[in-house]
Amino acid sequence: MTDHIAQKIAEKAGVPDMPEALRSLSGSDLSSLLMEVFRLRAEQTPAGSLLQQYQRNAFAQPADTDMVLMLEKELEILRYLRQQHYQPLELSPVGQFGSCAVVGTVSQNKIISAIRHTEVMADATNALALHMAGIRSAGGFNSEILRYSTVHRHIRAMRLPVKGYTPHFKVACMVAAGKDTGNYSFELTTIKEQLLHIYWLLTVIFTIKQISVKIIPRGGYTGDTLISAIGALTTGMPMKMAVEPHAGENNYYKGLQFKVLIQPEQGPEMEIADGGFTDWTQQLTGNKKERCLISGIGLSLLIKYAQHQQSNI
Repeated sequence: MTDHIAQKIAEKAGVPDMPEALRSLSGSDLSSLLMEVFRLRAEQTPAGSLLQQYQRNAFAQPADTDMVLMLEKELEILRYLRQQHYQPLELSPVGQFGSCAVVGTVSQNKIISAIRHTEVMADATNALALHMAGIRSAGGFNSEILRYSTVHRHIRAMRLPVKGYTPHFKVACMVAAGKDTGNYSFELTTIKEQLLHIYWLLTVIFTIKQISVKIIPRGGYTGDTLISAIGALTTGMPMKMAVEPHAGENNYYKGLQFKVLIQPEQGPEMEIADGGFTDWTQQLTGNKKERCLISGIGLSLLIKYAQHQQSNI
């Protein structure tokens, strides 16, 4: 909701300073107030209108993917990642309120905010990083790399002009968190392993043959030595890799971002995975030596791709 719309609603209700008044409430007081408002609205909603509201609500509609195939692939993915020391973690359907907007510079307007200090899960990598920041802090920020993975349904309150886009979709995620021990040891280790894991998942589980990776430099690291070090990895990787021209700071990824693309047998090249280094664990713990690498694979898109392949057999 924009400031203009919020102000217009507040004036219509006869309380011009309503947004500011509500913002100043404690989290528990705001939750209590909203709970009562929602209770009253639920009581006033006739059963006959519920179906009509449901049919108009894109957020509430079921997914259009094969559920059995999805679950089979999820299990294969998580079993493989567990073997590679990316411990699967089943997250809550909701995340801590502000998980995305506070550290990831994502507008809260793109998140479905909820009561009781929560929001509907919009990005599982944020939730994993938050959980891992607590573990890293409790462990005294040791030099061991912490690795977690998950498959989770995400929902985002925005519409994209992309064919086949739906508000909710499943993503397979990996997050690695650790300490800067010098010579980009954390960065080189984790980006190589995550790219190799993504490659294995795409080639073995989804039998995709043509895979390429774009490395996009981002701000946040001093100089170009990180990109130079990462560039040296490209010669030993099984997929085609290219380092893009410097794209500048985007306030989300730090140092670099990568995009994984696949080439279907028919149709244009398709972006299927995305990742990069973030400063989320630094922000959450206040420790500038902390490092974090995240990645996400568009599992719903891959399932639709697999369904299409099966239908052509």
